[in-house]
Amino acid sequence: MNQVIQKLAVTFAAFLAGTSLRAQLPSTGETAPSSWTLTTAFASQYLFRGARLGGASLQPSVEYDAGPLGLGLWTNVPLQEQVPGQSDTEGDFYGFYVVDLTKTTSLIPGLTVYTYPNAKGKDGFYRATVEPNFALNYAIGGVRLTPKIYYDFVRRGPTLELTASVALPLTSLGTELDFTGTAGTFIWKDAVSGANPTVKNWGNYYLVGISAPYQVSRDSKVMFGWAYTKGSNNYFKSGTAGKTRNEATLGRGVLTLSYAISF
Repeated sequence: MNQVIQKLAVTFAAFLAGTSLRAQLPSTGETAPSSWTLTTAFASQYLFRGARLGGASLQPSVEYDAGPLGLGLWTNVPLQEQVPGQSDTEGDFYGFYVVDLTKTTSLIPGLTVYTYPNAKGKDGFYRATVEPNFALNYAIGGVRLTPKIYYDFVRRGPTLELTASVALPLTSLGTELDFTGTAGTFIWKDAVSGANPTVKNWGNYYLVGISAPYQVSRDSKVMFGWAYTKGSNNYFKSGTAGKTRNEATLGRGVLTLSYAISF
């Protein structure tokens, strides 16, 4: 199974790198305008769905957009306190397609292939997982709401998530304040690689954050951000044994700084 997933990730990367990649505009059939965005980012902590996977990290990414189609690669390179098999290191290939229903509402199907090159199955870590997702994005009175569902085919379980965001313009300063809140819950039936009996993992999490972008030039910007994220009721359970708490679940404030350039 993992070999199939790895081949899929390699194929996805090759597809992303192809310079002949094009998307068609739905209404005209013409080739959509395309762009590349390169982002280098620093995060003071690395947390994923309420679980801490490492300390300070670099998180560079690249994304190709052509009309409604987006393809990208996001990576995490730990600088300290890395978790072997997870944050040391991670590369996530992703894709999405935006289907506009109205001026304020869109459907966004997507797919993420998470890869962990240094993971070892004997230690219970997967080297890759595949997670399709589906989101509804709509705005009400200046607030953007995004309910989203994921399903991990390797860990065998769903994640349900709701995000709300609102932007406060600061015209005199040439920027804005972006406020974001996210709440989610998940349950995986096969959370540990090679475990017999299988190990379940479930939990809840939330995040509240604020960020401020600043346009450096027409094609580049910097972003400053802070968020508090916390996991709760996160447990493992193997067979008929009692549940045990996931010790990586905690609450942390996370500072981020990024620079993005498009061409």
